[in-house]
Amino acid sequence: MSFTFRSLRGVVLAISAITVFAIPPAYSDEVETRDIVTAQRAKKTRTQKPVETEQAIETRVRKNVAAFLDMPESIVESVSRIPQGDFYEIVLTNGELFYTDKAVSFFILGNIIDAKTRQNLTGERLDKLARIDFKSLPLGQAIERVNGNGQRIIVTFEDPNCGYCKRLGAELQKVKNVTIYTFLFPILSEDSITKSRHIWCAKNKAATWNAWIIDGKTPEARNCNSTVIDNNIELGRKLRITGSPVLFFTNGSRVAGYRSASDLEQILAEISAGPSR
Repeated sequence: MSFTFRSLRGVVLAISAITVFAIPPAYSDEVETRDIVTAQRAKKTRTQKPVETEQAIETRVRKNVAAFLDMPESIVESVSRIPQGDFYEIVLTNGELFYTDKAVSFFILGNIIDAKTRQNLTGERLDKLARIDFKSLPLGQAIERVNGNGQRIIVTFEDPNCGYCKRLGAELQKVKNVTIYTFLFPILSEDSITKSRHIWCAKNKAATWNAWIIDGKTPEARNCNSTVIDNNIELGRKLRITGSPVLFFTNGSRVAGYRSASDLEQILAEISAGPSR
């Protein structure tokens, strides 16, 4: 008599039923199938790659973004996943912000708008990134000028050869009751550095700055310890200042570029009216 594999298995199972437990023959195929599936799942589990942590993904994204930009990884200040879609926010040390996926297969340059609230989420994020700890500014490295009672404060970073800085200088004279701290920030040329050093070394820094920036009177050549100019340039880099003029206010906000006296009065009034954000 010959036996098939199935019938032989039935005999073995029948014997087992006497000594252990009874398994109805009708379910024997199901048992075999279950065993195969279990074995396949076990094999799949053994060969499955471990789940990548969020930190590992962010590290990989940072590395790939830097490689794309052909820059060291230090150029990437932060990588963080955003709630909107499977995207990652990339912030560079110069303040630029854009988005990519975890494979860094594309880049999105632009604003994310919340469809329900109509909020510009990217704009709000950039505003937050632009804010500074105003109290940490080393005001001793700046030229101080006082209009009226000087109760309000404006801080500026300016290059002496910046055309818009000259226009701003005329407007700042019109703002009442304000103390203006100007950090000499020469980034346009070697002549800007030379003029900044001469202005800083002048007996009356504020008068010499005004004479140049408003009246165009070239500062007299003077020598002194002017390392403060180098410190200002380094400070500007840390604050992500890439142009001139840039203004800061006591609530930590910044404004890039020229503003009229009326614009500045409005900003100062809003700061005085409400708490710092």
